[in-house]
Amino acid sequence: MEDKLSNYKKVKQKYLKFLNSQEVMSEPFRDKLGQLKKFYIPISKMIKNEFIKNKKTRVIGLTGGQGTGKSTISAILKIILKEAYKLETVIFSIDDFYKTFTERKKMSKKINSLFLTRGVPGTHDTKMLFQCIKNLKNNSFKKMIIPQFDKSIDDRFPKNKWLKVRKKPNIVIFEGWCVGATPQKNKDLNFPINKLEKQKDNKKIWRKKVNSELKINYKKIFNLIDKLIFLKVPSFKYVFKWRLLQEKKLRITGNGNKTMNDKQIENFVMYYERITKHMLKTTPNKSDTIISIDKKHRLESIKFY
Repeated sequence: MEDKLSNYKKVKQKYLKFLNSQEVMSEPFRDKLGQLKKFYIPISKMIKNEFIKNKKTRVIGLTGGQGTGKSTISAILKIILKEAYKLETVIFSIDDFYKTFTERKKMSKKINSLFLTRGVPGTHDTKMLFQCIKNLKNNSFKKMIIPQFDKSIDDRFPKNKWLKVRKKPNIVIFEGWCVGATPQKNKDLNFPINKLEKQKDNKKIWRKKVNSELKINYKKIFNLIDKLIFLKVPSFKYVFKWRLLQEKKLRITGNGNKTMNDKQIENFVMYYERITKHMLKTTPNKSDTIISIDKKHRLESIKFY
């Protein structure tokens, strides 16, 4: 792999430096160079080939349950795409397009109290997100700013901290837990999936609204994705386990005071359960690349389609 990859030494150096900066917790990254060769370089090569074939900005969707490592993987791909292939890459998360706390508060009063909690389809500003991706792909690209969301305060950063994109990128990595999600059949909404739905959505208003958002507004956005990469977890219970780890990291690195304790995370993950389980069944069939993650939170295998 090394002989075909230009600038391998620089890629390796920047990759290792980045991983060292991410080892906030006691859990270290294992087999760093093995993972680089087996996973990250082949994925970067696939993205590079996709760009060369089309000679246009390509949107790569990266999806998987909470805590699967989407942000870390995105940053690694950006390093390789830049250092090895000279491809300018912009990364953003669907999380950055959450509606403001005030907007969600209004939604929670108008539709259902569960919409106060960020996460599910319906809690993002889909109009802004659609326009953002359209502009990034557009031949007549206009310089722009992309919102940034501060999870530690559960609201957007002020505009002066938003991501500035001054020139049209070659690659856009669009990551998020529900990126590429499809709606369920109406009959699948009939029974509550957990105690949150049973207690707070007994009339099915919340889940029906979420599902209708996926059918219309989110479908329009996901249709703009050129290649979809799916990080497949062994089962939903690992999403909870890894989300706990993510929150511990946030407590260390975040300056805000809105981090959650274990009980709050258990409740929070219930908001994601329905769509995450649905995606585990349906997303492999519509993905271009599937990366399986083992029970120890390591990349296990990769398949290209």
